Amino acid sequence: MEEILDYLLKPFNVEKRDAKEFSPLVLAYIGDAVYELIIRSILVSGGNRPVNKLNKDATSLVKAGAQAQIIKLISDELSEEEFTIFKRGRNSSPHTMAKNASMTDYKYATGFESLIGFLYLDNRFDRALELVKIGLDRFLENNDIGVKII
Repeated sequence: MEEILDYLLKPFNVEKRDAKEFSPLVLAYIGDAVYELIIRSILVSGGNRPVNKLNKDATSLVKAGAQAQIIKLISDELSEEEFTIFKRGRNSSPHTMAKNASMTDYKYATGFESLIGFLYLDNRFDRALELVKIGLDRFLENNDIGVKII
């Protein structure tokens, strides 16, 4: 089976690059989009609902504070390589900061997004999904935010 990134790049004749070539902030850039797509896909699969409700639920799961909690909840599941990728992202120096997050949460969220981006660009989307599933399950178990995942 063709991996998702290869499938996406093929029509554009773009060659896939080694995920290790990218800086932690570039990994976080793509990881943010991948994670948001996962969350939105899950929420939309729950059926038709008002878009503002979908957006509210998505925001509660993709904001920096939630991502920071999720990475802390799954840290025991990470391989040595994955933990190193997370730490590189967490320790990077972003040029911006989230409006409604502490610097600590923002750095942990950046590390989480770097990890998801790395796994995606390394054609390990299945592993990214596995970690997101574990993290969401644990996060929702520990937080009463009113979001139901199928």
